[in-house]
Amino acid sequence: MNRHLISAGDLAKDDALLILDTAEELASVSERSIKKLPTLRGRTVVNLFFEDSTRTRISFEAAAKRLSADVINFSAKGSSVSKGESLKDTALTLEAMGADAVVIRHGSSGAPHRLATWVHGSVVNAGDGTHEHPTQALLDAFSMRRRLGGLEGRKVTIVGDVLHSRVARSNVLLLHTLGAEVTLVAPPTLLPVSVGSWPCEVSYDLDAVLPKSDVVMMLRVQKERMNAAYFPSEREYSRRYGLDRDRFAKMPDDAIVMHPGPMNRGMEIAAEVADSARSTIVEQVANGVTIRMAVLYLLLGGESA
Repeated sequence: MNRHLISAGDLAKDDALLILDTAEELASVSERSIKKLPTLRGRTVVNLFFEDSTRTRISFEAAAKRLSADVINFSAKGSSVSKGESLKDTALTLEAMGADAVVIRHGSSGAPHRLATWVHGSVVNAGDGTHEHPTQALLDAFSMRRRLGGLEGRKVTIVGDVLHSRVARSNVLLLHTLGAEVTLVAPPTLLPVSVGSWPCEVSYDLDAVLPKSDVVMMLRVQKERMNAAYFPSEREYSRRYGLDRDRFAKMPDDAIVMHPGPMNRGMEIAAEVADSARSTIVEQVANGVTIRMAVLYLLLGGESA
């Protein structure tokens, strides 16, 4: 394992499998009445969030606490950042306080990479701009593996706003490393210019891809990052790229539906599909804590174990 987790592309296949296997062992902790291990006692983990988050921040906090680490939650709102303090000065302040790991979410792509050059502790990328979100890709792979048994040769279809999605990029890189075949489905306006260099296929026709998919992952349309009209209307987008009851019926019987959350029910995914037995959306949240426990354990305490 590297000292930092900044990109899913940095993970070799052995590293990725080590994290998934470690998470499998740690999963049993979540099922016990006392959900705590003494592994990281005395270590300090700082959650440094410059963007709004529910699942990811709480998930990292729960993961660190279950490993008995001391957790400091830092929110940019109400901090010296709102007075103009730079990321570097914030980082040096955390360093002076003895942070062993910094979990960072930032609106600017590349912020975790810069942070890693300023601090001596481990840096974990919890989402940077439209770049990457590696622990989300790991928990998605973990959820797929638990439901399907293995990822080698599996066909994974990722649908929606790929242009603004850090989850899509991380998933493409990690799933390719683990041997899955990934297809991106989106309107041409919601695909990045560089998508041709990604290790995946691209399609504009969701109905043609669904019958061959083992996994269908729907992405949220990120309106808060859009400063132009990327599609005619929400109704038109939903008609062409939404996973409704009829499209769900075209999927193989053992295929699963995923969504990184938060969902726009009725737009990219119908409520009945999101709540179906073949949906892993709630499982993904539970698996997020387990995967983040594995990442923190391997970065801070478990490499020699």
